[in-house]
Amino acid sequence: MTADIRTPLLAELDRWQANGRIACFWLRDDDAVKPTEPLDRLMDLTRRYAVPATLAVIPECTGQELANYLQDKPMASVAVHGWSHKNHAGENEKKQELGAHRPIEDVIAEIDGGFKHLQALYPQQFTPVLVPPWNRIAAPMLAELPGLGYRALSVFGPEKAGPLPVINTHVDLMDWHGTRRARAHSELASDIARRLRQMFETGGTMGLLAHHLVHDEQAWAFLDALFEITTQHPACRWKSLPDMLGQR
Repeated sequence: MTADIRTPLLAELDRWQANGRIACFWLRDDDAVKPTEPLDRLMDLTRRYAVPATLAVIPECTGQELANYLQDKPMASVAVHGWSHKNHAGENEKKQELGAHRPIEDVIAEIDGGFKHLQALYPQQFTPVLVPPWNRIAAPMLAELPGLGYRALSVFGPEKAGPLPVINTHVDLMDWHGTRRARAHSELASDIARRLRQMFETGGTMGLLAHHLVHDEQAWAFLDALFEITTQHPACRWKSLPDMLGQR
């Protein structure tokens, strides 16, 4: 399995090294609300390889239990994952919590409340970044975010210019529209290599999206292999979201 991903990844990272450049990777994991065995596994894995992890935490569903759990995990940071991760879209629409289905005042009040709730729970690890559930947010909401204290937005796919910086994820571990299990390792490696080729020309980061609560063994195995390969390569750096925002 490791050979399936090593060849395309090393081909690109070796090219970066030959040109004296460093590729920046970062890890975002969505839907944390409380300590669980899968979260333990993620934290153990990232600690082993010294990979920073940003947990997109659902504010309404979390409290002091998770805050206490993360106190001794300085490489974990916390971003705001909407408010309740509740879908307000219609039956035949793509799921959205932060869409145009409710008065904008109601939506803004929720993401303001989510910011304040997590900021109070995580004074050291809180990162003022909004991660919209399902990676979707209505355009009118974006202009309101800086006034609430948000310093960046993180969704999935190519970054688009907006009223505040965008730090996206680009490769998702999971096959949401098919098996709902981990994607094939060779496919994931190919997507990461493709992103690295884009970055070589245009800059940017390689954001990996994980969902610890639904990982199967194939997902965990891919993370382990990816971390092993990339953390040993001189042309790769795993960065924290706070570092990218200049918080630390």
